[in-house]
Amino acid sequence: MNVGDRIKFPFGGEEKEGVVIKVFPKKVYLKVDFPKHPGKTIVRSLADLEGKKKEKRKKEKKEKKEKAPRSVEKKSEEEKE
Repeated sequence: MNVGDRIKFPFGGEEKEGVVIKVFPKKVYLKVDFPKHPGKTIVRSLADLEGKKKEKRKKEKKEKKEKAPRSVEKKSEEEKE
């Protein structure tokens, strides 16, 4: 990927085309023409454009431990108060 290259990238559920303005080790600056904002500059990571996205892992819910029944002493103290 070099400055001046035209590339397509996903944006808002569709494909947009832009021109590369700057290239850095992890980021790319693109100039994109939108209907109401021509020449807008957008920053994207190289990983997003090259398709090396990290998959988001869904966290598994932990099962709640069952609480042990309260001792008789604690119950009687709560009733007194």
